[in-house]
Amino acid sequence: MPNPRELPIYELESAIVEAVRAQGRLIVQAPTGSGKSTQIPQMLLRHGFLDGGEVVVLQPRRLATRMLAKRVAEEMETPLGDIVGYQIRLESRLSKHTKIRFVTEGILLRQMSFDATLSGVNVIVFDEFHERHLYGDISLARALQIQQSTRPDLKIIVMSATLDAGALKNYLSPCEVLVSQGRSFPVKIEYLQKTADFEREPVWDVAARECARVAAQSAGGDFLVFMPGAYEISRTVQALQGSRELRDFVVFPLHGELPPEAQDRAVARYDARKIIVSTNVAETSLTIDGVTVVIDCGLARVARFDPHRGINTLLIEKISVASADQRAGRAGRTAPGVCVRLWTEREHAQRPAQELPEVRRLDLAEVVLTLKASGIDDVAGFPWLEKPDAKGLERAEMLLEDLGAVARHEKDAHATITETGRRMLRFPVHPRYARMLLEADARGCVRPVAMMAALVQGRNFLLRGVPRAVEEAREDLLGEETESDFFLLMRAWRFADQNRYSMDACRRLGIHSMGARQVGPLFAEFLRIAEREGLDAGEKRVEGEAVSKCVLAGFSGQLAKRLDAGTLRCDLVHKRRGVLARESAMQRAPLFVAAEVSEVEGRGGEVNVLLSMATAVREPWLKELFPDAYFEATSVVYDESAKRVIAKRERRFRDLVLESRASADDVPYDAAAALLTQQVLAGKIKLEQWDENVEQWIVRVNRLAEWFPELEVNPITDADRATLIEQICYGELGAKDVRGKPVMPVLRDWLTAEQLAVIDDYLPERLVMGNGRRSRVRYAKEGPPILSARIQELYGVEGRFTLGHGRVSVKIEVLAPNQRPIQVTDDLTAFWRDMYPKIKAELSRRYPRHEWR
Repeated sequence: MPNPRELPIYELESAIVEAVRAQGRLIVQAPTGSGKSTQIPQMLLRHGFLDGGEVVVLQPRRLATRMLAKRVAEEMETPLGDIVGYQIRLESRLSKHTKIRFVTEGILLRQMSFDATLSGVNVIVFDEFHERHLYGDISLARALQIQQSTRPDLKIIVMSATLDAGALKNYLSPCEVLVSQGRSFPVKIEYLQKTADFEREPVWDVAARECARVAAQSAGGDFLVFMPGAYEISRTVQALQGSRELRDFVVFPLHGELPPEAQDRAVARYDARKIIVSTNVAETSLTIDGVTVVIDCGLARVARFDPHRGINTLLIEKISVASADQRAGRAGRTAPGVCVRLWTEREHAQRPAQELPEVRRLDLAEVVLTLKASGIDDVAGFPWLEKPDAKGLERAEMLLEDLGAVARHEKDAHATITETGRRMLRFPVHPRYARMLLEADARGCVRPVAMMAALVQGRNFLLRGVPRAVEEAREDLLGEETESDFFLLMRAWRFADQNRYSMDACRRLGIHSMGARQVGPLFAEFLRIAEREGLDAGEKRVEGEAVSKCVLAGFSGQLAKRLDAGTLRCDLVHKRRGVLARESAMQRAPLFVAAEVSEVEGRGGEVNVLLSMATAVREPWLKELFPDAYFEATSVVYDESAKRVIAKRERRFRDLVLESRASADDVPYDAAAALLTQQVLAGKIKLEQWDENVEQWIVRVNRLAEWFPELEVNPITDADRATLIEQICYGELGAKDVRGKPVMPVLRDWLTAEQLAVIDDYLPERLVMGNGRRSRVRYAKEGPPILSARIQELYGVEGRFTLGHGRVSVKIEVLAPNQRPIQVTDDLTAFWRDMYPKIKAELSRRYPRHEWR
């Protein structure tokens, strides 16, 4: 092993020690391979920072957490689990002597929720912070709060390979930033000449071909191939091992689902050249010596949560420029290297600069529950480094309320954690499964529910899309299932366990033996946790119905109802639509809960909402478990196709309609009138007798109220107009019935008998002029009334006009023979004297057949 003291990070040792002592906060920016992850914890130990306490080093990935702890323990020549240890979800190697503890990010946040002072922790190191994992962001914010309140002696170090430290420095201010340039060799970047079509030529075949091409041109060094997931890695390993050009290489997979011994084999030293095929776990954190060639497919599986629909997604996406640079840098650690990118240079320019932080794209339920356990009730007001989407926070709180983990005691108060919520937090699983375990205790079925929780922690080991022969073997050995896909999975695991995870036996049933092997330890760990929390985890006979009710308790927000028996399409709670997975055994269940609701990317980029891990439920269970969310109701709706108001009798669970029956009988007339009014106001139903005369009458009423307040007339507002239409529609159910209904009788009822008696006197529709002619008066919402008349109709009429016993002046609109205005005046005497002589000559010439005086 090379001397660690020669690593570049030691150039900053004195500056690191001084900054930690002086300010208690530090940002260290150093490239991968500089030694920061392994050496800074040891520096802290040597310089006395861990006297009476420990350093907790947060890592974003489980594999790196374990392997870094192993590496530091080897350097310090101490057994793993003694002075140096690690702790990941459901696994730990620690002792009372541990001073350097590597942990995954969620571990520390849980510790904060149960011990707000972090007793025994002297220093927290946030490693690879540029990856911006959700728990890293939250843990940093909480650590800052703790340091500023109860633990001013707590030291905080944030480390990153590539990070824009400006925003983070402001967030941690006062804080020093130290930069290590590291030592690296030049890496030649190569791109494909034309865009790869991974639909026609799989990505693993393209990677194998490029490995063979580069191997023929290079004499030494190991290869590192990046692939998005375990499946792609296994196919790539097969392709590489089948290549004649690469027969001198040993090939190893590297990803988080492998057992520890397989992970160790991948990073060990060999005399032969090797090719490691890895997920982005090898992008940072781990330093793999001897790599001089990187083949980068440019893809990664990215977890996202859609807060608008409550759907978890795990889609393959293109990595960012920053990630691509990180991957390329792995080829230049020990010698000049080459990085082959399986995309074009033009495509590279179109990639995003950085990944979106997890806080902007992941389910927030578990972290919200953890924050509330720490006394942070107002999670929206929490000092987030980057504030999450408001919809995501809202849906997380809604889920926790559904589970009974939080409750609101006042109308506008923030939801606070309940005792149930605190108990749920003791279980290191998603809140849904924690709630299932508590329900299982009440129903005497802890063991099978603990098994369910273990089954879903890793990949689904029951392979999909298997040949017909495998399907038949499953049916013969596992039997038919009608209650839950979980039950089928449990029987498959028992089969694998009884056959000692034999590859041949598992292959016969399409079982991924490695995935099945991982379930046993998780199951045992969940049982230990359940017993530690006082749950009865003993062996006993259990009815399937009790277990299914526990699944419903955890997944009521993913209740689905089949739309029809002929398809797999379903309606879900929260107004979503999905399709039941074809491999689900719940093909005949009309009502079920789906433990997995995923967006699955198909060929051509098409995305389907797939419902899997289904459990059949019965409607009475909804009323039993959620009496406040299950109800029967009659609603009145307007049927667009029938053009009628009908009554709908529905049974609902939250907003999911379980059954709906339509009827035209017993429709309340007031509800029908309100719905018909909406259609009239929207212009979908026309009241034939509501014409211009009606509009003029409404204006007259409103002007009467304005000009003669002593009459105490109520003006007709827009809201009143809707009320009048509703009165017209009252007693009818269909559009046809209301179209021809009389309008004026209802409108005239707006006025009292006394007001009705004077409206024509005060504001008449027509005005009798001096020559005996009756001319129409037009009323507007604003301004004076206007009397319009052709000039010949005004001969012999002089003076001014008024209404309302002289209180309202009238404008006269003088019209030419073609009915177009030529003059507006309020004094006809002045018009005849001043204006008429000027226009008479022109008008008489244009209209010679009309009388001109």
